[in-house]
Amino acid sequence: MPGLPFSGNRFFLSGFVVFILVLCASLFFFLEEEEDETPEKLVLQAAEFSDFTGWEEDALEEILPAFQKSCGKLKWVKKSRSMGGSHFAGETDDWKEICAKLLALPADRVVIRTFFEKNFTPLLVTDNGNREGLFTGYYEASLKGSLVQSEKFSNPLYLRPDELVMVHLGRFRDSLKGQRIAGHVKNGELVPFADRSDIEKGALENRDLEIVWVDSAVDSFFLHIQGSGRIELDDGSAMRVGYAAQNGHPYFAIGKTLIEEGHVPREKMSMQAIRDWLEKNPDRAQEVMNKNASYIFFRELKTSGPIGAQGVELTAKRSLAVDRKWMPLGVPVWLETELEEEKSGKRTSFNRLMMAQDTGGAIRGPVRGDVFWGHGEEAYTRAGSMKSAGSYFVLLPNGIAKDYLSKSSSRPTG
Repeated sequence: MPGLPFSGNRFFLSGFVVFILVLCASLFFFLEEEEDETPEKLVLQAAEFSDFTGWEEDALEEILPAFQKSCGKLKWVKKSRSMGGSHFAGETDDWKEICAKLLALPADRVVIRTFFEKNFTPLLVTDNGNREGLFTGYYEASLKGSLVQSEKFSNPLYLRPDELVMVHLGRFRDSLKGQRIAGHVKNGELVPFADRSDIEKGALENRDLEIVWVDSAVDSFFLHIQGSGRIELDDGSAMRVGYAAQNGHPYFAIGKTLIEEGHVPREKMSMQAIRDWLEKNPDRAQEVMNKNASYIFFRELKTSGPIGAQGVELTAKRSLAVDRKWMPLGVPVWLETELEEEKSGKRTSFNRLMMAQDTGGAIRGPVRGDVFWGHGEEAYTRAGSMKSAGSYFVLLPNGIAKDYLSKSSSRPTG
């Protein structure tokens, strides 16, 4: 989820808007990672299915709905284009035949395993040959709210202001690929938009931008980190909101402040520790939250689940957020990492096939991922505690992999 600029990475993708979950539920609470002086380079290395730990045990029938959703997006692509990332996964037309076969598969793990082993070639993803990276988790937040402002429901979630302009700098300079800014136009110039502090002080009041009012400033803040949530309304109904835009200010990890001020020991830093401190210190909570100048705007989602960067509903424990500067969306990846049990501290393997379907500003680097855990208390707990080393393989259709390997099985693609 690196300098932790706020995720806010829901982009316009080939003419339609896709909404990205703001990722990194756990990394939000940790310090920024130190910069590595070695430039990042995604390098793919030849691999075999026999290199996967736990491949035979994975319940592969669970990946089928997620993969089918990704394949379904290709039906809307009329003109073939790059799959994205570092352009090692071919073009969209290269995936349509294999998707057609996959869409017809039964939910049988043996059949699915055989299908992958016959039609796909795995490649180990590395950063300059280093296979180890960081893997965290995120979830769909749960809040209580009302469509009417009151003393209890006094914290607004805002729609995207019309004047907000989001600029993807890579469209103007190749050297700026993956970077973006946002602001509004004043006297012919793009200037910074209001930051969190200004918005909390009323910069957007009386403009009819409130989509809903929630009962907790802390819950609202966490929703900004997650980017998507389900709100239980006071009339007994519910609504789902998702990311619409971000104000352009960089993300700041407030966990750093709490560690520096001695409120939370570094070794105990977690999502739960941050929430506990904010709720127990209401006199300082807003001041600390305002240190993160990044601010998210929302829209109502008429879906049964949150929407990721690829424009499909995410699947709990099977959707992975990646850095799409390096990794394309809509491709299967085999993830190998660990989970830590909250009570015992015991670490267990978390090895499974996932779909790269989301991204986020704090998800940066060739070997980097954020596991979507879904909705509810378990998802919240898992996402908040996940911060583990791991590695992953990308699975490419045989023809695409053969073409890549024929050029160079370990060349930098970035």
